[in-house]
Amino acid sequence: MGTVPANTPKPPYYAVIFTSLRTEGDDGYGEMAERMVALASQQPGFLGVESAREGVGITVSYWQSLEAIAAWKANLEHREAQKLGRERWYSAFRVRICKVEREYGL
Repeated sequence: MGTVPANTPKPPYYAVIFTSLRTEGDDGYGEMAERMVALASQQPGFLGVESAREGVGITVSYWQSLEAIAAWKANLEHREAQKLGRERWYSAFRVRICKVEREYGL
């Protein structure tokens, strides 16, 4: 889905952390997840994405600004995916938006 670790710029920037529990079966989820990553990567302000799934799914997307995050949330195709997620794909989820103030690593 996304490269790990994402190649992010010098902080500050923002992270949207999406933590989820899936329902049984795919029911179109895999295709939609790939489409959302492709679509998000075309949005102004998108910086990267990282994702892992083993039991609990965690996807972290990185953005230049809160305005870029709000524009992505409002994207019509993304809104349809959100609706399907609530109806079909997730038994529970949380979205957390954080400001990244410091970053370091190898």
